[in-house]
Amino acid sequence: MSEITDFLPGRLGRNDATLEKDERADPRIVKALEAAGGLATGVDAIDPEASYEECLAYCSAFEEAAAEGNTLLSESLPVLESVESATEIIDGTDGNKLQLFIHRPKRRSGSVPCIVHTHGGGMVLMGATDPMFVRWRDSLADLGMVVVGVEFRNGGGRLGNHPFPAGLNDCASAVQWVHSNRDALGVSAIVISGESGGGNLSLATTLKANREGWVDQIDGVYACCPYICGQYADPPKPLLSLYENDGYMLSCRQMAALVKVYDPTNEHSTNPLAWPYHAQRADLEGLPPHVISVNELDPLRDEGLAYYRKLLAAGVPAFCRTVHGTPHAGDLSYPDITPEIYRDTLASMHGFISAL
Repeated sequence: MSEITDFLPGRLGRNDATLEKDERADPRIVKALEAAGGLATGVDAIDPEASYEECLAYCSAFEEAAAEGNTLLSESLPVLESVESATEIIDGTDGNKLQLFIHRPKRRSGSVPCIVHTHGGGMVLMGATDPMFVRWRDSLADLGMVVVGVEFRNGGGRLGNHPFPAGLNDCASAVQWVHSNRDALGVSAIVISGESGGGNLSLATTLKANREGWVDQIDGVYACCPYICGQYADPPKPLLSLYENDGYMLSCRQMAALVKVYDPTNEHSTNPLAWPYHAQRADLEGLPPHVISVNELDPLRDEGLAYYRKLLAAGVPAFCRTVHGTPHAGDLSYPDITPEIYRDTLASMHGFISAL
């Protein structure tokens, strides 16, 4: 048995395994991470037992640490002459104002598909104006789609402090606004899509729409590396990737602390609108087609796979892809370092929405 253990992947085989030393990792991404010094360089690790206030401070420190890198990324953003962008302010369901960033191809004839994009950040960090997300929306629009980025309220950071369900309500408002303005926007099919925390919100918005009777406004869902379990302080045993890849960019300790920012009282720990992993068959029946995309070396990989299997069991048309060699959101994060991986996910998303 010990011989088998030696060949188990990641930290299942060795407690000291790291992404940088994992032979499965794309060496170009490893090199980039080593050069950058990892995520949120200089920010002290957060304990899952930290207070709510300490977790909020961690969110702010994380964003501040990322600000310098974002400035450099913004300066190097490619200018796509094929794309135009605009900003729209709409009313949210909670009496708040909600900012949308609309990217569209300059040349188009007739209606084109639309992606409502919900950005990553664990529902508590980052924003739609961050350069990684601006580039992603531009890249999608360059393929001939309208893309609407949602600046939803975060649990923490500069767009906080707004715990669940504030961000979810904003994403629902955005989808309903796009649907009501299909003709004015010139859009046909509407797909909601996001990565990490945005993957959570794309799934949760669709579950909310199903529960409230307006799911026909959503034609499809494309969730990348969805962050949907919520039980990172004591990871469910079937989700082996939370053990195998723990500490590979993300750690369960870190994610457990961020859960507290999204749901400070932990009263929504098994609510599928907060954590879609806990959805039951009745929540899923009648949903539109889904694609779940996961990263091989991501702690979150297996919760995405589990959700995909639940969709199939509920009779929902669903497809799943695993992007090998990549850590969390690795296919979206390195467009100039691993361009073929970036383009493949773009093509997958474009192919999915074009076939609806």
